[in-house]
Amino acid sequence: MTPVELSRTVLRAVRRAVDDGELRVAVPERVVVAPPGPGGCGEYATNVALRLARPAGRTPQHVAEVLRARLLRADGIGDVVITGPGFINISLRESAGPSALVEEILGAGDTPYGHLPEGDGERVLLHGAAEVRAFVHLDALVRILRSQGRPVRAVCDAAPRPEWIAVLGGGAVEHRPVEHQPVEHRPVGHPSVDHRPGERRPARPQPFDHQPGAAPDTPRVHVRPVPAPADPLPLGRDAGRWALLRPAAHDRPRIGPEHLEQREGNPLFRVRYAHARTRALACNAADLGFRAEPGPVGMDGTRPLLAALADHPRVLAAAARHRAPDRLARHLVTVADAAQPLLTAVLPLGAEKPSAVHRARLALAEAAGTVLADGLSLLGIDAPDHL
Repeated sequence: MTPVELSRTVLRAVRRAVDDGELRVAVPERVVVAPPGPGGCGEYATNVALRLARPAGRTPQHVAEVLRARLLRADGIGDVVITGPGFINISLRESAGPSALVEEILGAGDTPYGHLPEGDGERVLLHGAAEVRAFVHLDALVRILRSQGRPVRAVCDAAPRPEWIAVLGGGAVEHRPVEHQPVEHRPVGHPSVDHRPGERRPARPQPFDHQPGAAPDTPRVHVRPVPAPADPLPLGRDAGRWALLRPAAHDRPRIGPEHLEQREGNPLFRVRYAHARTRALACNAADLGFRAEPGPVGMDGTRPLLAALADHPRVLAAAARHRAPDRLARHLVTVADAAQPLLTAVLPLGAEKPSAVHRARLALAEAAGTVLADGLSLLGIDAPDHL
């Protein structure tokens, strides 16, 4: 079950409780589910009971118990535990097997696998210096946070150099300074930065502050990765962004031609090559008259790939929570490396005719390609069909 499907399941539980008269409250438009915080358990948690308690005239614990009883009867949910003042923690039932995971990835629809719909969570303002690595980090973090349903805005404290935008992209970053206010500098990864008591509000608030439901105090996170030791522009957009994003923010990046080399020792090449192979396999399979169909793959060595694919939603959530695009970059390398044994076994050999096993292997390869393409897109890097 994807986070989107779980969100809809919780929303259905609320709607049925209202229809049956157990709760008297307006049904919300959406319910946000996310990895549980400290003290929580299971794969996901939601604060919907706390949100509905006051308008329903009930305690959060009562609302949570009403919803818990209904959620336990829903398909795909193994357990529901109430913690703290009324947080609902949800454990998913074990999937039916690898084919269920592949179906989930390939059938994600408009909301990609591992993404969350836009929620009503706390808005975030990312602020960085006009330095090339900070600029690229801001752009990638906006993409990653939005993939997790977080409303976010990113600004530089001075206009970046035009060639950064031309070569490296950065359309998600506002190219103008914000008002000069005292901002507490905290490193990448800090969950929030609150306004200090008595801090003067801007005389002319930005449009971000006027969006519906925006809190009067938007948390600020100062993004301060270790600056690039050399100019990444000669590497071009894809290799330049990879060189700046793959190392952790506190590590010094290496800016050199090794990121352009098309060889096994280049992690970016391995990721993009694995993606291109999955696309080529789909074309080759079509020429042979068969297409992807999830099922048993009939081969050993796919467990690391399945584990990496299943871990994709958690990695996206962690990258957003810790403001760490390097986590996503390293995860893509793990997926690409784990896919290699599969990619050589998808097509039938010689006079062998395509079978259900080949269709299942093709489906798993396409699922890996889908995850790789999504991750590269969030990093602002192209995922070509051919290399």
